[in-house]
Amino acid sequence: MSAARGTADAVRVGRRTVEVPRPDKVLFPADGLTKADLADYYRRVARHMVPHLRGRPLMLERHPDGIDDSGFMQKDVPEHFPDWLARTELPKADGSVTYALCDDAASLVYLAGQACVTPHRWLSRADRPDHPDRLVFDLDPPGDDFASVLRAARRLRALLDDLELPSLPMTTGSRGLHVVVPLVRRDTFDEVRAFAREVAELLAARHPDELTTAARKKDRRGRLYLDVQRNGYGQTAVAPYAVRARPGAPIAAPLDWAELEEPGLTARRWTLRDAEELLDREPWRDAPRGHSAGAARRRLAALGEGG
Repeated sequence: MSAARGTADAVRVGRRTVEVPRPDKVLFPADGLTKADLADYYRRVARHMVPHLRGRPLMLERHPDGIDDSGFMQKDVPEHFPDWLARTELPKADGSVTYALCDDAASLVYLAGQACVTPHRWLSRADRPDHPDRLVFDLDPPGDDFASVLRAARRLRALLDDLELPSLPMTTGSRGLHVVVPLVRRDTFDEVRAFAREVAELLAARHPDELTTAARKKDRRGRLYLDVQRNGYGQTAVAPYAVRARPGAPIAAPLDWAELEEPGLTARRWTLRDAEELLDREPWRDAPRGHSAGAARRRLAALGEGG
């Protein structure tokens, strides 16, 4: 990828022309990757990525001074964002928040132009914000032992299969994997998170030397953490195909389950520099339809009763 020059680039995206300010601003200093590189990636991956974002409130992880700076997480849409970028206003404890939506490729490129390196999505859609259509298990290892992540993912998949819940794996671009379960929008976040916690606790009880549900690091004692805390109202998870604000510009990449058997797989397998491989594959094309967490919870209870 080559850096653009000038104070702004005008990028044609569908029927819109999107301005990318300071396109030659280096966002990944160790890799020489610029804002223009980031915007170009999101433009090209939009046909794969936007379906996973459409209608979902976003939290924007922005790094206008590059990833070596701490950056900031943004929920409320700034006043200078264009009128054509979709928004949704949702309640919070002491008022409301107006979130950005990313319903088309132009919106995704615009956010990249605002140095949004990583969009984080809600697990529900704005029209029914308290009823998620995704459940996420975050497999968080204590270090960089990815073999333990792969073992946990296989065990989790087997348990979910027993509960008749098809699942989808995704690298996080950090250290672990996300296992994503499509849901029908019938149960509330509280119900879904309670179910996810019960699944995680059962799996940890089966493998107590390797897995834990302990939220505090000091209580994990070197075990992989089965994190279900993202399954709540207002919580977010990194979006599929999102770039992470880490050296190398790794990407959160959707996988099919067979790819977990490939040698050399890590959480940072794909990066901005080899993104062409991602553009040529779409492992979630035939993703399973949503299933009921409530029905699965009843199966889980029966499984527990059966020992």
